[in-house]
Amino acid sequence: MKPVALLEAAVKKPIFGCHMCGQCVLHSTGLTCPMECPKTLRNGPCGGVRPDGRCEVKPEMRCVWVKAVERSRRLPWAEEIHDVRPPVDNRLEGTSSWVNLATGRDKQTPKGWHVAA
Repeated sequence: MKPVALLEAAVKKPIFGCHMCGQCVLHSTGLTCPMECPKTLRNGPCGGVRPDGRCEVKPEMRCVWVKAVERSRRLPWAEEIHDVRPPVDNRLEGTSSWVNLATGRDKQTPKGWHVAA
């Protein structure tokens, strides 16, 4: 990893469980990293969330999206939880989302994908 990515990982991994996907959406997911989801779902929970809010894949784990919705309610930008996020560009894994945001690289999407902002 490059120096900025190393710094970002040092800050975000212990606090948010960051997986360094290079396309951070913490601000719109209640400061919860959706990459913590075993299915890496970035737009909401799967159909397998258990009635107690636990994950169907890892029953010992609380669903990332249940946490994201609960946490987002306490943020001034709570409505962003409803934003549709593009699929992860796996080519950015391990890169700095801070650098990718500054350069616009995090907004590049696969051909045919468009999300109205």
